[in-house]
Formats: sequence, C-alpha cells, structure tokens
Amino acid sequence: MPIEDDVSLVPNEAADSEAIITSKIPEDIRNKYDVYSYRSAAVILAESFPEEFGDLLFALREFNITKNMIRTAGGNESEIPKIISHELRPRGWHETIIQGDLIVKLFWKEEYGEILAGKKKFEKKSREIVREKYLDGHKIDYVKSKVAFDLEWNSKDQTFDRDLYAFSAFAQTGVIDVAVILTRSEKLNPIFRELGEALKKDGSIDRKSNGTARMTYEKFGASTTWMGKLLYRLNAGRNGGCPVLAFGITPKCIEDWEEDA
Repeated sequence: MPIEDDVSLVPNEAADSEAIITSKIPEDIRNKYDVYSYRSAAVILAESFPEEFGDLLFALREFNITKNMIRTAGGNESEIPKIISHELRPRGWHETIIQGDLIVKLFWKEEYGEILAGKKKFEKKSREIVREKYLDGHKIDYVKSKVAFDLEWNSKDQTFDRDLYAFSAFAQTGVIDVAVILTRSEKLNPIFRELGEALKKDGSIDRKSNGTARMTYEKFGASTTWMGKLLYRLNAGRNGGCPVLAFGITPKCIEDWEEDA
C-alpha cells in the first residue's frame, strides 16, 4: 500500500463536529493542540468525568517541551513522556492491564417422552464453556475511573493499532467509557527540519555508521506515530465502539521555539 493511502490529515464523517469540540474543549487547549473527537468523546469526558477531564486539561496545559528534548534520542522512553507521568501519576492515573476469561453458556430443551393428549415432554439442558485468558495483557499507560489516556510521541505507527485495540477491549468489558490519546501534529514536521543534528542521550551528536551526523528530522519518519497515522485509523473505525478524543502536539508546545520563530 502506498504510504499516502494510510494517512489522513482530516477527520471524516465518523468524527464529531467542530462545534462539539468548541463547546467542550477550552479555547486555550484548542489553541495549543489540534483536537479531534470521535463517538462523542469530548462530550462524554467533559460531562460524565469532570475530575478526570480536569486532570487531563491540567496536564495538557503543563505539557511543554524543548528543542533539546526533541533532538535527543529515546523515543517513548525519552524525557517527553515523563512530563505527562509527572502530572498524572500523583493524581491517580495508573498503568493498567486487563485480563479475563470468557464464559459461554448454552441452553436448550431435549425431548424425553410423551404425556397425556400426545404432548411431548422436554427437559431443560445447559452447559458452560470457559475460554481462559480470552483477554490477556492488553495494557493502557494511564487509567483513572473509567477514562483511559495514552501518549505516543515517536513509536512505530503500528503502536496505534495496539492502543486502539486495547481501548476497544477495555470499553467492551465496561472498564472504560472514553479514551484520550496524545500524539504529534504534522505541524511539527517543518520544525524538525530546522533543529539540525540529532543528539544521543549523553548530549553528543548522533552519527551514522559512515560518520555523518544524523539529522533530527530523520528520527520522525512517516511510519512513526503522528496524527496522520492516527486519524486514518480512527476514520476507519479501528477504535471499535470506544469513544476517542485525540490531541495533536503543535509548535505551541515548544517553550523555547518562539524566540526563533
């Protein structure tokens, strides 16, 4: 499949209207992030889970990164996810794994004789099938009450499939009612090209095997986790029945970029 075929930069008819997002998401958040809502996620989060909604708004307001953070290696183990953990862990957002057995019950009637007037007699029968570990190991990084949250900064884009499947599994079992995901907006791409050489974790320049410097933009390829790859999946309904609210990290989250802009 050509890469442009599995990217979308706009929501389709499956998404909620801009009017819904405007009415539920504060203006300062909408100015700082790209925001998309599917299956009334913005409404559910704002109206049914005000405490969790407040936690997430606080974390999003406090989320600011630097050019150096972007340049430094680490992927989802970098300093960037730690910013979210610093804000949400103390407020009761825990990494959560779901496990469960599936119990299937069958019921039927068996004929075993006749009674007066030629009427047949039936006996009720049943049996039970247990599929152990029907759900096993689906993990979400942050869960509080019935709200899930995940951050995908720079993983392989297939990670979105794992996230959305986990959201769906949690929702189908009644563990969560809504999910939120934070990832990169495509608006960061021009900035990546202006940041120069990529850095190793120790701060030295990251070099290729031939000795030339690796450029920052090379770390953030089209097949990594960014909004175009997420919207494609949400437009295709890969979140199942789980409402999803998506936020895209824009240049306004880079606290030391304004001075160069």
